[in-house]
Amino acid sequence: MHNWLRKDSNLDFSLFTFHFSLPMLLILLGYFALLLIVSYLSAERDDNDTFFRAGRQSPWWLVAFGMIGASISGLTFIGVPGWVMTTDMTYLQMCIGFIFGYVFVAFVLLPLYYKLNLTSIYTYLEVRLGRAGYKTGAAFFILSKMVSAAAKFYIVIRILQTCIADQYGIPYALTATLTLLFIWLYTRRSGIRSLVWTDALQTFMLLAALVLILLRVCSMLEMNPEEAFTAVMNDPHSRIFEWDDFVSRQNFWKQFLSGVFVVIVMTGLDQDMMQKNLTCSSLGKAQLNMCSYGVLFLPVNFLFLSLGILLLMLYGKLGIALPAAGDQLLSGIIFSGVMGEAALIFFTVGVVASAFSSADSALTALTTSFCVDMLELEKDQRLQFEAIQRKERIRKRVHIGMMAAFLLLTLLFNAIGGGSVMDLIYTLVGYTYGPLLGLFAFGLLTKWSPKGRGVILVSVLSPLLCLFVDYLSQQLWSYKFGYEMLLFNGLLTFIGLWLLPRKPYRF
Repeated sequence: MHNWLRKDSNLDFSLFTFHFSLPMLLILLGYFALLLIVSYLSAERDDNDTFFRAGRQSPWWLVAFGMIGASISGLTFIGVPGWVMTTDMTYLQMCIGFIFGYVFVAFVLLPLYYKLNLTSIYTYLEVRLGRAGYKTGAAFFILSKMVSAAAKFYIVIRILQTCIADQYGIPYALTATLTLLFIWLYTRRSGIRSLVWTDALQTFMLLAALVLILLRVCSMLEMNPEEAFTAVMNDPHSRIFEWDDFVSRQNFWKQFLSGVFVVIVMTGLDQDMMQKNLTCSSLGKAQLNMCSYGVLFLPVNFLFLSLGILLLMLYGKLGIALPAAGDQLLSGIIFSGVMGEAALIFFTVGVVASAFSSADSALTALTTSFCVDMLELEKDQRLQFEAIQRKERIRKRVHIGMMAAFLLLTLLFNAIGGGSVMDLIYTLVGYTYGPLLGLFAFGLLTKWSPKGRGVILVSVLSPLLCLFVDYLSQQLWSYKFGYEMLLFNGLLTFIGLWLLPRKPYRF
């Protein structure tokens, strides 16, 4: 989860050569139809308040469950099991940090957002840092979310293309267009209200797929679940904590603190992740939702990593050479056909469910942020029918525009290819979240507001300086920054804002 920080993705699409049967295609079509039905039944009204905030009527437990799926991309489903090959289970140290990060978001940021009755969380930056800070924060979010979400979506479309579309002679552009059109169909009317329900369904599907794949692997290893758990805990790759080597990126304190701040930035300061949380009817229910799904990340990730260890055992039992990259650990054996067509169906449904739940919420959040932050539709308080209709037409056009931009980026990634290009994208996107951390930290921790438009320059220069520092540290000391670069980036932004001409903020 939050796997934009993982820059070691090396997915080989040539692995996906297993025959895709007609029954499997029908299962996926049935799944798509089910999403449309759920979306139709949950769509109460077609207006901006429903699209942006769901009328603040979402059940907290439904939001909490659906947020698991929204936080798991197709890359997570594919890649996390393979992380045990190189880092054992040390990723759980970061997941422990996640819990504390969610507590901070629940009891520090959520009360602020509910007090100000925000639709877009970046409106807070206008209150504290002025118009320049507001527009800068929203622009960084839109750029970062668009690129990262489209990159993750590209990976899944490539899998669907190789598994299904190529067998029917369907070009990649049509596969991507049809998939995005389908997402538009079930989000276009009620937006976030529909997503609360469809994401819950997709979370159920991806967790069911994970459990069924685990059971299939246990069966092939001739183990029951209890025996499999014991085998995992006794395996050398079950190592969770690393205390001694501070230079290592797996050091506990680096992982733990990174987990805390990754959640604060990637959830608390991210419109995509916060929008569903802001649909709860009260602050107390939103806090209960936040803490609930924050705790759930630990066992879910434990299952993903346990699957990785069991897969290593299965590779050994079957005498199959381990793949060169961890991202190929699960996909490689699935698409080799060794585990059978049932496992392929579970895997594909899980990947599609995780991809859809992250892509649909990203498109909805991008539409919301552009309408509220850039076009400032909510500042038009006129209640005349014509004014309301105009704002709804604009929202619908922006939603289509965001889908078109998403499609163009996906096609661009396909034309360029994966590999190092994808790694570069994730690296750059990771750097762009640092300024958001610095902007919000300055607003929360100081009683000052920067004057003028210097905040724009500071927010742009900070990630560029971080790139230079990372390059210099590798050349001089062979040290490559990991998760800690997010904190360094935020700190530089904070210092830069402090050095700007400023005025006291009057509460």
